[in-house]
Amino acid sequence: MPISKIAQPDSLEKKLYQLIVSRLDGDKIKSIAYQKQIIKLVQKNIGGFIIFGGKKDKAKNFVSTLQSISKTPLFIASDIERGVQQQIKNTTSFPCQMAVAAAIDRKKPEDISILQNAIKAIAGEAKDIGINMPLIPVLDVNQNPDNPIICTRAFSDNPEDVAWFGSEYIRILEVEGLISCAKHFPGHGDTSTDSHISLPVITKSLKDLKAVDILPFAKAIKTGVSSIMAGHLSVPALDLKPSSLSRKMITGLLRKELGFKGLILTDALNMNALKDFGNVPAECLNAGFDILLHPADADLTVKELLSAVKSKKLSEDRIDASIDRILKIKAKLQDKKPADVKYNEHERLSVYITKKSITLVKSKSGILPVTKNSSVHLILAGDNKFYYSSPLKKYFKHVSAITNTENLKNETAIFSLFTNVAAWKGSSGISDTEKQKITELIKQTGNSIVISFGSPYVLRHFREADMLIAAYDVTEQAQKAVMKCLREEIEFKGRLPVNLDNRGAFEL
Repeated sequence: MPISKIAQPDSLEKKLYQLIVSRLDGDKIKSIAYQKQIIKLVQKNIGGFIIFGGKKDKAKNFVSTLQSISKTPLFIASDIERGVQQQIKNTTSFPCQMAVAAAIDRKKPEDISILQNAIKAIAGEAKDIGINMPLIPVLDVNQNPDNPIICTRAFSDNPEDVAWFGSEYIRILEVEGLISCAKHFPGHGDTSTDSHISLPVITKSLKDLKAVDILPFAKAIKTGVSSIMAGHLSVPALDLKPSSLSRKMITGLLRKELGFKGLILTDALNMNALKDFGNVPAECLNAGFDILLHPADADLTVKELLSAVKSKKLSEDRIDASIDRILKIKAKLQDKKPADVKYNEHERLSVYITKKSITLVKSKSGILPVTKNSSVHLILAGDNKFYYSSPLKKYFKHVSAITNTENLKNETAIFSLFTNVAAWKGSSGISDTEKQKITELIKQTGNSIVISFGSPYVLRHFREADMLIAAYDVTEQAQKAVMKCLREEIEFKGRLPVNLDNRGAFEL
């Protein structure tokens, strides 16, 4: 049952802890010392935790324990854009958001039903673990092909498509009793900088920002999103201050102009984007944020906030306004777990969506099918941690890494490019050296197929290839789906959610 009323924290310090969602390492909860450390934060009235890693049953039991001892219901947040398996083992991995957009045609009722079932599956698994604040959907409109941190996390480079998919996620998550979270306001899609490393600058005009990047967030607010996460971004058209510290952006634009009444979260405060600024927690609250997400040290953050209150740089009224919003949302939380989560069915659904997502970007007749007896050379490039264990190797007699490939004269060659979007990495593409070598090798081949496992944008560098295929994910599931397409066991059904070339050369 919903909790009808939650008591206000009885001290300033407890109020400040309530504003923080701290890190919970699921892989560390086997340690009694670590459990005590986390429980101590609960006793101090921490607002919640963002969970990374761990196994299903252990994470589930520990989260349940934490909720049972907390006087105020805890937010249990998690980045589960690709399903709960993205963080918690023994759950289901779903395709990335861009793959979902490639698989689902929003004009087809049968496709919409598949999407809704996938979102319900993710919601069910989240509730099973105890995650009540899934940090989804990503509403960034990915308009920079070299974006190192959004890329395939976005649905599309089209704001209307992003808004539609985002609204479907929000509506279903909210119906399922979860706190949906649209991110990263006012839009992280048009930058080539990873905000984990440094502060990205968005150079668009205010008119362009509203027409493209902010549009999905405006739609999310109308749909009923409970929370919005702002990115660590510099947006000079809106303010010279970073968005995370900008009262103009958070209170002025998001609260007043767009009319958002829910919770506003910072992006993770352990990121380097704000490393050169002063009392960041206090400045975030003064900007209008309600929740300080993932500071490096929760206790130190509270000390910094207490200092700001004492020096009158932060008012208790500003703190109380956020506490009221937090407790209002928490009063709606349900602690009822789903009766039966059908993990096996979810796995089949994920495989089906992955198969539907594989996209034929450029084709040439007479190359497919690739059979067991075909004389085909497989060349592996990109992130070697993914291709070392690639299941593709077992399908081909001739396999080599790009670094060891020298002569492909008149052969049929498949270039499999593995790229991944990850924090702190700084790139979602392949190196210039690899691009150059692949281009040279393509010229030698009789027939060439370039497959992107990850960012589809890498395909734009190889327009001279005979065939181009986008698979969006590096998973074994995606690789097996591509092999089925190459063997013509299934059809290519994906639709490219982004434009790979300004002239539209690769649009189907």
